[in-house]
Amino acid sequence: MEARSMNLPRGPGHLCFDKDEFLKPNFDVDHFVSECRKRVQLEELRDDLELYYKLLKTAMVELINKDYADFVNLSTNLVGMDKALNQLSVPLGQLREEVMSLKSCVSEGINAIDERLSKQEDIRRKKMCVLRLIQVIKSVEKIEKILHSQNSKESSSPSSSSEVSSPLLTGQVLERVATEFNQLQFHAVQSKGMPLLDKLKPRIVGITAMLQQSLEGLLLEGLQSSNIDIIRHCLRTYATIDKTRDAEALVGEVLVKPYVDEVIVEQYVQSHPNGLQTMYNRLLEFVPLHCRLLREVTGGSIPSEKGNTVPGYDFLVNSVWPEFVRGLEVKLPSLFNPGNPDAFHEKYTISMDFVRKFERQCGSQASVKRLRLHPSYQSFNDKWNLPVYFQIRFREIAGALESALSEELKEAPGGSPYHLLATHMVWESLQKCWSAQIFLPLLAPRLWKLSLQIVARYSVFVNELLLRPISNESTKDHRKTLAGSTKETPLNLGSVEDQGNESAPDTQPLPSISTTQLVLVAADLDHLQDWLPELLEIIKPKFESVGFKDIACISGALEDSKDSLLGCWPTLNNKIIQDLSDSCFSCLKSALEIPRLYRRTNKEVPTKALPYVDSALKPFYQLKNEYRDTLKPAIIDQWLEGALSGSTQKYFETISDILNSVKKMEESLKRLKQARKTVTSNSASLNGGMSDDNKIRLQLALDVEYYGTQMQKMGLQLNNIKSFSGLSELVQAARDQISAEQTT
Repeated sequence: MEARSMNLPRGPGHLCFDKDEFLKPNFDVDHFVSECRKRVQLEELRDDLELYYKLLKTAMVELINKDYADFVNLSTNLVGMDKALNQLSVPLGQLREEVMSLKSCVSEGINAIDERLSKQEDIRRKKMCVLRLIQVIKSVEKIEKILHSQNSKESSSPSSSSEVSSPLLTGQVLERVATEFNQLQFHAVQSKGMPLLDKLKPRIVGITAMLQQSLEGLLLEGLQSSNIDIIRHCLRTYATIDKTRDAEALVGEVLVKPYVDEVIVEQYVQSHPNGLQTMYNRLLEFVPLHCRLLREVTGGSIPSEKGNTVPGYDFLVNSVWPEFVRGLEVKLPSLFNPGNPDAFHEKYTISMDFVRKFERQCGSQASVKRLRLHPSYQSFNDKWNLPVYFQIRFREIAGALESALSEELKEAPGGSPYHLLATHMVWESLQKCWSAQIFLPLLAPRLWKLSLQIVARYSVFVNELLLRPISNESTKDHRKTLAGSTKETPLNLGSVEDQGNESAPDTQPLPSISTTQLVLVAADLDHLQDWLPELLEIIKPKFESVGFKDIACISGALEDSKDSLLGCWPTLNNKIIQDLSDSCFSCLKSALEIPRLYRRTNKEVPTKALPYVDSALKPFYQLKNEYRDTLKPAIIDQWLEGALSGSTQKYFETISDILNSVKKMEESLKRLKQARKTVTSNSASLNGGMSDDNKIRLQLALDVEYYGTQMQKMGLQLNNIKSFSGLSELVQAARDQISAEQTT
């Protein structure tokens, strides 16, 4: 029945869903409806579900009819089932009690076995301890016997077995003692904490002292006599008893330390011009002069037969270098003093070069890696107080920059690619950060941050300048200032805090700035933006030297700084354009005087433009001619077009007002003429020539045409000048009106 119930009736083929979806264990109504809605409308889904529902009801009825006899007999078969279950409960309970009793017996047996195994393990451990102690006693007695027999051969007077103040051991005896001592050490370490071992400790200490004394004497003998066989035999013995570090410490104390004390003399370093470099050169000579045999025996850079090398030693790392560092730190403390940054930079550079040369003497990458992980190597690097050096350089660079930014806008020194001292100092500060006299590889991240801060500070400085009003001068004086130098309008730049504190009662008004200074700021800003990619080329090898490969990150940060400078341009352009436009229109508005110039004055018919047009365009000619080598032509043309567009719009409005006024005056006179039936002197001259109104129109037309011609001479496209086409149409209409009246 269950198998048949899982087979749903097959529906029509046009259903919008699969009947097997209902049998899935994770069937969800909301998900089912949402999936069907993607294919059909809800009305069609409802119709299909109703159709399939009817099929299910029909199938269920058929299933019940088919198995009806089973459904009826189901209740009959269950009669007496509870009685049968009760009869089974009693034997099942008895079986459970028997199982629990058996489980308890098994647990007791397991616990007994575990206890016996634990006792056996404890006995085994104690037995091992006893065996180790026996081996320790045997090793001690064997070593003392060897020493006793050696003493008997070297001296006629007998000595006790526990006395170890006999002459030094040599040759095979030393090797036998070392081998036995190695076993003694192994078993003694395993038996640590046992009472018997504490009783044997004085005898073990005596043996250790004798062995070390003998090895030290033998090693010194080999070094003094340059006997490579003795050195090899002694170093192998040291390695056998796991005392390689003692051998390295002995070489450092006996061989390296006297040489270091002789070479490192502070008075010599300070009294000679190249004293530090000479001292480092003598230290580097120590390795080839005094460590040749040691490196040959231990498999250093000097080739030797593999069978004769003694591994496990690194005398350059563990003997020579620690003594070098000790001598520099103790006998030459002024080496690490950062008080004088120039001297500190020189000493640090020479010292790091010494470290690199010493690393090349190590002979292998593994040895160099061990050297760099050695505590004395870290100690030597930590002695150089680079943060203090950076702070001194930071105050030096930032102080000079802030001084230049806070002073008047002075001219840059001769030979500088910039015009203002402030921009020159920004450029010089960026170069200083990465110059060979200041840059240190470990300070590359801090110097990079300082470089970004310098560019950001200059961006803030330019934005502060743009907040200042332009000098309130007359048109003549203003044009004179535009053609002059920055010395004519000195500035006093206050601090950022003073400028931002608007609510302070003693706030002073912002000093003014001339258009000339703004033009020079624009020139410097443009040149600095173009130079920043060159700065990246300077920085790139510096970062690569310290292993930093993500140059794209550096380039992206520099582009962000460049964008901050680009953000100054809209305000700067608008300020210069607005000032030029105001200066131009202050002259163009003289056109308002033209009606007064021709009414009732009986002047001749105009034949050329009035001088005010030249006066209005003079600042533009000066800007284009005097700054052609300072600014890019595109920037000058942008300013000219922007300023002329603004002034032309106002000029158009002014001309339009004048022509409208003339037209109204003309119509008023005509009405007056018709009323009085007389001819006024204003409508025509006494000799019947051009009327005053037409003279005004003609003069305006001549001025506008000359205005357009001069703009074309400056290389500007009149189509780019807003309102000029309307202005041209306006004066053309005035000319047409003059022609019509003359024809009439």
